[in-house]
Amino acid sequence: MYGSAAISITIISFVLTVLLILWRPRGINEAIPATVGAILVLVSGSVSFSDLMQITATVSGAAITIMATIVMAIILESFGFFYWAAEGLAARAKGSGIRLFWYVNLTCFLMTLFFNNDGSILITTPILIILLDRFGIKNRQKIPYLLSGALIATASSAPIGVSNIVNLISLEIVGIDLYMHTLLMFFPSMLGLLFLVLLLFLCFYRELPKKLPVSSRGTWYLHGIAGNHPLKHPSSPIPSIVNRTRFMRNILLFVLAVRVSLFVASYLGIPIELVAILGSGLLLGWRWVYFKISPADMLKKTPWHVLVFAFSMYVIIYGLNNIGLTNWLVTFFQPLVSGNLLNASLMMGGLLTVMSTLFNNHPALMIGTLTLTHMGLDPLTLRIAYLANVIGSDIGALLLPVGTLASLIWMHILKQSNVKINWKDYMRVTFIIIPPTLLFTLVCLYYWVNWIF
Repeated sequence: MYGSAAISITIISFVLTVLLILWRPRGINEAIPATVGAILVLVSGSVSFSDLMQITATVSGAAITIMATIVMAIILESFGFFYWAAEGLAARAKGSGIRLFWYVNLTCFLMTLFFNNDGSILITTPILIILLDRFGIKNRQKIPYLLSGALIATASSAPIGVSNIVNLISLEIVGIDLYMHTLLMFFPSMLGLLFLVLLLFLCFYRELPKKLPVSSRGTWYLHGIAGNHPLKHPSSPIPSIVNRTRFMRNILLFVLAVRVSLFVASYLGIPIELVAILGSGLLLGWRWVYFKISPADMLKKTPWHVLVFAFSMYVIIYGLNNIGLTNWLVTFFQPLVSGNLLNASLMMGGLLTVMSTLFNNHPALMIGTLTLTHMGLDPLTLRIAYLANVIGSDIGALLLPVGTLASLIWMHILKQSNVKINWKDYMRVTFIIIPPTLLFTLVCLYYWVNWIF
């Protein structure tokens, strides 16, 4: 048993950590309050040294996989890949604001599948801002593209576990491999994403500009970027537009091969982090040999704080677990979850939505997953309840901007770029589309898992 001092310090550390992450005074990095909170929890004694070793074993594989994926994204950025993709958006829109809407959401979806949700937000949001500025679109007309793109980019981490670090950590906790996760999750979550983007289109249809200025691919976009923009286009090592297109497609095929290899490795029981490291290492080494670009830029550009943030948050959550929070949740929710598979899907999806809205989806999914492991559920109920957790954390959490780390990053980028989208603009949309999308996806999950088994 833990003393009252340990319990009090653990709870206070958690509350203050979440408040500082959401508030971010003076733009403080989220890893700093998480680290301080983790240290306080360790000092309190609610997390022991043996617990710390267990946490390291649980988090390390997921963190390495995500970091290797981010390294590949940074390598592609050095080639000008994302600006090339933005040029393609401008060209394929063909002067239609509605066509641009669908291409923006498709791009955000693919970026999350190829990389991860936070990386997708960091990559696509500034590029979309530049693209919309160059088209001369007014601020109110930017909202449909930027908001829908952010929602789709974040929700798209549900279909496959490797698109979100907290999903990977949870997979490790419940003992489900990446192959099984995708088999059970891909179809219902894709239906949910299609339902979400359809609702977004219906919601924004009247606000979308019907006509856009027609631009020629590869001219105005590359040379029209403001020099003080944080994503100013780098000097591309690929000399011509034709060669650049062929090169980018080949690189994209390589990244796709690496992503497929992760699933093969998971199916064969090979640690997926080894495959991720090999893929990013090959791409990094090839860039060094072929283009003479030193790997040294990785040390500066890689967001190492993501590792610190994930590890520290898990230490805090483990402390809450040890002092009895998950036991309380088990006592309340076990009778509701264990009786019926549909109840398991709806209850756990709803619980994770509420917890994510209150204190962000990273700690919420960790708490929810630890709760499941103490319920003594049969394997099928455990799987559907875990997948409902992921849906609540990846889709339900979008109800408020504070629900996901990706949404917080998105709001921060908008503020830096002087794009005005406030909480009222955000909630005016999400309160209409997120509840029905969440319900629809959870019901689809129930029928899909029930049909498979």
